[in-house]
Amino acid sequence: MAPLPKPPEDKRMTRIWKESGFAGDDNWIIETDEVKAAEGQRPLLPLDEFLTAVAETNEVGLGVLIKPADDVTKLHPHLDRIELVAVQFPAFNDGRGFSHASLLRERLGFAGEVRAVGDVLIDQVPLMLRTGFSSFAVTNAVAIERLEEGRLPGIANHYQPTARAAAEVEGYSWRRRTVAG
Repeated sequence: MAPLPKPPEDKRMTRIWKESGFAGDDNWIIETDEVKAAEGQRPLLPLDEFLTAVAETNEVGLGVLIKPADDVTKLHPHLDRIELVAVQFPAFNDGRGFSHASLLRERLGFAGEVRAVGDVLIDQVPLMLRTGFSSFAVTNAVAIERLEEGRLPGIANHYQPTARAAAEVEGYSWRRRTVAG
C-alpha cells in the first residue's frame, strides 16, 4: 500500500490587527523547539522559559506567551519589564484567555500590549477588546477580510463591567453601552 500524501503546508499569513487597523511589520515570534527568533526578531517565550530567562537577566521590553493552563499571576513581579503578553487560544471554544487578559489588566494593572494568538475568530474580537486585549494575531481569512472592511461585530449593551470603560445609560442600572474607542 502506498503511503498517504502529506497534507499541504499551512500557508496562512498571520496579520496583526489593532483598533487602528492592521499593523505593518511585527518582529515578535513565538519560539518553539523548531522555530527560533532570527536576526531582528524578538522572542515570545513560554511562561516557564520566560521566568527562567528573567531571573538571569535585567533586560526590559520582553515578550511572554501565556497558554490556557498557565498562572498569569506569576508575571506580577516582572510586569515592569514586559512589553508584550501573548495569550494563546488553541481553540475558539477555550475561553480561559479572556480570564488571563482580565486578570492582567484589572488585578495586576498591566498597561502593555496584550495580544490574542491562535484561533482568533471575528465574533470574539469585541469581547476580547472588552476584557483587555489590545492586539490580535489573525490567521482566519474571514476575520482578516472583515477587519479590512471595518466590519467588526458587536453588541451595543453589556450587562457586566470589564477592563474597558462603559458609558452610563439611563434606565436599568446593569445595562451599559460600548464606548467607542
